[in-house]
Amino acid sequence: MRPRIVQADGQIGFYWATPAGRPASLQALVAEPDEDEPDRLIATHLEALDDSLIIAAERFGEILGGGRGPANAGERDDLVELHRSCDRLCFEYAAALEKSGMSADLRAGKIIGTAVLFSIRARRPLGLLGPAPFDGELDEPSLGVVGGYGEYQQVDPDKPWKGGRWVLRTEAGQRFPLTLSMVFFDSSGANKEGARKEHHEALRSVVSAARLPDADPMAVTCALDWLLYDWLMAHRDGPDSAEIVFPKGYEDAAVLVVSAAAASVAARATFDPGLVLGPH
Repeated sequence: MRPRIVQADGQIGFYWATPAGRPASLQALVAEPDEDEPDRLIATHLEALDDSLIIAAERFGEILGGGRGPANAGERDDLVELHRSCDRLCFEYAAALEKSGMSADLRAGKIIGTAVLFSIRARRPLGLLGPAPFDGELDEPSLGVVGGYGEYQQVDPDKPWKGGRWVLRTEAGQRFPLTLSMVFFDSSGANKEGARKEHHEALRSVVSAARLPDADPMAVTCALDWLLYDWLMAHRDGPDSAEIVFPKGYEDAAVLVVSAAAASVAARATFDPGLVLGPH
């Protein structure tokens, strides 16, 4: 007998069970000495996650798309379960890849990226997202076109795990909030390819810095969630789509998205240990 996926009718997400029926994580299963097909388990996990996201989109699409908030306590509980399931399944996938010495491909980056979007969009109406970089420190833009220079700014270069964000700096010294999507689609004269590369390296830097012994888990969480969300929203297949598209030459971004998603979950698990535990 082989390990199997358990997903009852109406259940949000899924979990793995051993041949004996005991709940188990994917990374534990691929590490079993007698497991001779870890790649098969990992591929099955990814496809099951993709199926779960399709079901979640049908069930929660209006809320995740910002059309409305949760209508009652039941929907709030479901959103909690959705984000925790997405987080856990992303973390298990990344951990299983590491255990087996495998690497994420483009399809994995697309599916994990969509799962990250679902997690963040589910947490937003619940008040479970931390502040974005420079929250409360930027100027409020007025109506109309604002002239200035878009640039990526770090919160604290001496503490790279705090990340940063895009801002519009005016000649008068004001700083307005900017997103990577705005740089791509709403800015004239912007070096879009340069911005893409800079954002990619900024995300990679935070993932690396998250492992430093003095890195603050909450700051890491906020930095990674913002940089991931900003990147993913700018690389969707369309304005109403949650499908992620990786530009030619950015195949390694799929690996980065998977590792950044896992790093965010790992940081949050330091103050929410149950986040990476299945239904044991």
